[in-house]
Amino acid sequence: MEKDIKLGRITAPVGIKGEVRVYPYTDDQTRFSDMEKLYAGGTELLIERVRYQKDMAVVKFRGVDSRNDAELLRGRELSLPRDEMYELDEDSYFVDDLVGIEVRDESGAPVGRLRSVTANPAHDLYEIEKPDGSSFLLPAVRAFVLDVDTENGVMTVRLIEGLG
Repeated sequence: MEKDIKLGRITAPVGIKGEVRVYPYTDDQTRFSDMEKLYAGGTELLIERVRYQKDMAVVKFRGVDSRNDAELLRGRELSLPRDEMYELDEDSYFVDDLVGIEVRDESGAPVGRLRSVTANPAHDLYEIEKPDGSSFLLPAVRAFVLDVDTENGVMTVRLIEGLG
């Protein structure tokens, strides 16, 4: 069975009517407007409405009608089963498909593994863990990320002096 795709994390209640602030793991937080439901653990949460504040989604779930109800959701990750996910644009990937992928340079030499992805306004940052346990950040831009092969679990990157 395929695992769920994590789409964001509830960070805090907003106001007193049950809305929650969601830190999106997606490249476009407005995708929450296209969804009818999300899951927090095994609990289905039906979306009543979504609005946006800066880089965060503010979501009102059905049945979450007070600040106390919303507080119970704080820190929970939101996800959808893979078969219910939206289609991605070309050269876009689910973070869950990237974390743990092997990273190689242009010659095929191992660089390390992708440890985490950090969303940034300009572009994502990939944290690459080297075999010695140290790590470095790689901007997720075409100049550095040459190819991503999720089928085979390999990312090919171009390293410049000062990176890696």
